[in-house]
Amino acid sequence: MKVTDILRVKGNTTYTVSPDQLLAEAMKSMSEFDVGSLVVMEHGDLVGMLTFREVISAVVECHGNVGTRHVRSVMDDAPLTCTPETNIDEVRRMMLLRHARYMPVLDHGTLMGVISFYDVAKSVVDAQDFENRMLKAYIKDWPEEDTPAQPAA
Repeated sequence: MKVTDILRVKGNTTYTVSPDQLLAEAMKSMSEFDVGSLVVMEHGDLVGMLTFREVISAVVECHGNVGTRHVRSVMDDAPLTCTPETNIDEVRRMMLLRHARYMPVLDHGTLMGVISFYDVAKSVVDAQDFENRMLKAYIKDWPEEDTPAQPAA
C-alpha cells in the first residue's frame, strides 16, 4: 500500500498558513477547521509545519499569551515529507522514529496533501480486516478433498 492509496480515500483537503501570519490567527484556523496541523507555505513552497505540539509549547512558553508571535517563530522548519509513491510501511517507520503525527505529501515540490499517523494506522487496520475477511471466505469455501481411492486387492 502506498501514500496515494490513503489520499485517494481521505481526500487531499489541506490547510495552509503563511510563516508571517500571527500564531493566534493560525490557532484560530486550527480550531475552526478542527485540524491538528497546518502546512506552512511561502511563495508556493513548503517551509514548515505547525502542529498542536508547537502551539502548546508556544502557549506554555508565553504563559498562555502568544501575543504577536508569528508562525515562523514556532513552526517545525524541517518537517518529514513523503511522496505519493512512498510505501506505508516506510511512512510508519519514519513517523515513529521522529514522533511525527503529520506528514506533508509532496510530488516534485507540489503539495498533494497531509497524512496523519491516524490515517496510516487506519489504512493498516482496514487492509488487515480485508485480508482477514478474504482468508475466512477462502477457508469457508475450501473444497472437500475426495476420499482417496482404495487400492485394488
